[in-house]
Amino acid sequence: MIRKRPLLIVVTGPTGSGKTDIAIRLARRLDTEIVSADSRQVFRDIPIGTAAPTPEQLAAARHHLVGFLGLDEYYSAARWADDARTILDRLWQTHDSAIVCGGSMLYIDALVDGLDQLPTVSQTVRDKVLETYRSVGIDGITHMLEHLDPQYLHTAPDLSNHKRLIHAAEVSIEAGCPYSSLIGHRGNSARHFDVIKLAINLDRDTLFARINARTDAMIAAGWEEEARRVYHLRHLNSLNTVGYKELFAMFDGTMPREIAIPRIAKNTRVYAKKQLTWLKRDTTVAWLDPARDYLDQALDLIK
Repeated sequence: MIRKRPLLIVVTGPTGSGKTDIAIRLARRLDTEIVSADSRQVFRDIPIGTAAPTPEQLAAARHHLVGFLGLDEYYSAARWADDARTILDRLWQTHDSAIVCGGSMLYIDALVDGLDQLPTVSQTVRDKVLETYRSVGIDGITHMLEHLDPQYLHTAPDLSNHKRLIHAAEVSIEAGCPYSSLIGHRGNSARHFDVIKLAINLDRDTLFARINARTDAMIAAGWEEEARRVYHLRHLNSLNTVGYKELFAMFDGTMPREIAIPRIAKNTRVYAKKQLTWLKRDTTVAWLDPARDYLDQALDLIK
């Protein structure tokens, strides 16, 4: 089938729902390639803890933007979207379609809808805000925003989310104006490609059982040993994520193993619920029925 415009097939959904498998099946059927949309799988040296595609999966279909950054390198949704567009434009020279697969919803939105035009935060500003957070905690960041951007504090959806508050403070300092005055003005969005978004519609019990089983499988595959190898880098943002935080606490002696491992599964389930909440707001997502073959459903939607 020859298309007038290239097609981007987004395979998304909560963590542990089986995105990689369906993306590979689609890539093989459509003779195309996959761009990973996972904010942690971009980093090298932590494939187990990020549930990165296995060597067998990588051999089954070509993947891009997996394991190419050092743990100490800065990355963002904006940079990922730029990298993804470059790869997709190259793919679309010889393919009618391409696949983006992952659960980093902000990354996908950045590619499909564009991002607010925000300044690039310098390392100096980043270090300044991070030092405040480390020394005073979230209250220190909140106090900064009371002066820098009180409007954001009144409208922020989750004042306990330190990453969002830190980001708002960083941008406010770098831009010299409130972060809230810069958001809500999407940059591009005259895109030259069509989009179909697919997600696997598992019921909660099934999804949570898969997450629990995957956590045990990752531990059995050597996740603890992987985490020990990067323990000395635990201060890096790339490792400030579910799984590594609990394992590092276990290594520190502040969380016993019999609590740490179940806590990883619990916090992963919490993360999956947040992903589902984000996705349910997107009315363009087509939910695949687990009672039917995923590939058949996807191909029907693409026709």
